[in-house]
Amino acid sequence: MLIKAGNLNTANITIRILSGIIITKFIAVHIGPQGMALIGNLRNFLSAVQSLAIAGLYDGVVKSISRFKNDAKALSVTISSVYYVGFCSSLALGFLCYFNAELINNWIFSANYNYTYVIKIMAMVLPFYALNMFAFAIMNGFSKYKILLIINIIGQILGLLVTLILIWQENINGALLAIVITPALGLLITVVGILYRKNLMSDIKVSNISPDVLRGLGPYMLMALVSAIAIPIVMILIRNYLIAEIGIKQAGYWEAINRVSDYYLMFINSLIVLYILPRFSEISSKKEFRKEVFSFYKSVMPIFAGVLILVYLSRSLLVGILFTEDFRPVEDLFGYQLLGDFMRVLSLVIAYQFLAKKMFGHFIIMEIFLFIIMYVSSIYLIDVFGLKGAVMGHCLSYFMHFALIILIFSSSLFGVINEDGSEEF
Repeated sequence: MLIKAGNLNTANITIRILSGIIITKFIAVHIGPQGMALIGNLRNFLSAVQSLAIAGLYDGVVKSISRFKNDAKALSVTISSVYYVGFCSSLALGFLCYFNAELINNWIFSANYNYTYVIKIMAMVLPFYALNMFAFAIMNGFSKYKILLIINIIGQILGLLVTLILIWQENINGALLAIVITPALGLLITVVGILYRKNLMSDIKVSNISPDVLRGLGPYMLMALVSAIAIPIVMILIRNYLIAEIGIKQAGYWEAINRVSDYYLMFINSLIVLYILPRFSEISSKKEFRKEVFSFYKSVMPIFAGVLILVYLSRSLLVGILFTEDFRPVEDLFGYQLLGDFMRVLSLVIAYQFLAKKMFGHFIIMEIFLFIIMYVSSIYLIDVFGLKGAVMGHCLSYFMHFALIILIFSSSLFGVINEDGSEEF
């Protein structure tokens, strides 16, 4: 079962990457760098709003269902609490976005563009997205990996087809519409999830809502929200600064290099989530923690470094394949972006210890630090070096993030450990 799930997960990620590459090429050909910048802002905003819509409950729901799946009463209380809170929060957020669509449009697109209708459509589909994600969480909690991943793959293919048709027919308008409506296409997942676990529907009751469940999930909610919102917001702020100070075309080049990063980081992030987090949750001693971190660094990071070097050496070919000749300035951005991504993975591996050991305060402080340093350094370096300053800020931010994480875990990674290796955190 684990091997099958792993194969399906690999297939899912591969399809996501291939879909992303095809969509990126379509955007480059039919819309160009200017449209790429606007699309980047909407993608980041949608990412943050979707996290708010489910109140950061996804991971907490999966953990709770896995824990209580053999306890009918506790399971009913957990599912009822998160379902109603999540659905109500998505509904409230949808109303908020709908009636403030013009204000949101002016922030993410500027007053020069009127895509208010796109924001309103996004607001209307948010509750559907929330339902889909909770269906995902339920199936994930019950370890229904096969049906979950198969439906996800079908959704990816369906989303790709809809996106290509909309871009082909409506150009930038079609691309923006596709971004906000494709999550709603996952309604199929909700329907199948409900049919697959019919007995769960009778357990979802308002009377079963428990404040204790929400308090227990509170730290996970807060961590998920900070993590999911901070970086997308700072990306929008940096992109808006690029548009205002250098030009929308240059902002499109920056979005293009970020898309390249997304493709190869999908695989490494999946590996970390599947292996590192569960493993860190199991271990309790500094010796085991040190062993796992350095084992990952020795086995995986050289391969990842090799991939990044290959990407750098073939950057001219990649720009030609992924984009168009109009995107050639992107080639100059690869060096600092790739180095920053390498530092990002180095720090991410250790940072998962915050989650595994419920070091909530440390995690939130580090995320806020990254948010601030990324914004400040990027703005300063853009003023000095122009467009390249944005990727330089990315590199500097993750270098400082890694250095600070090393400092926090210095005793665990480099300090003297008891001879029996039993010293705990």
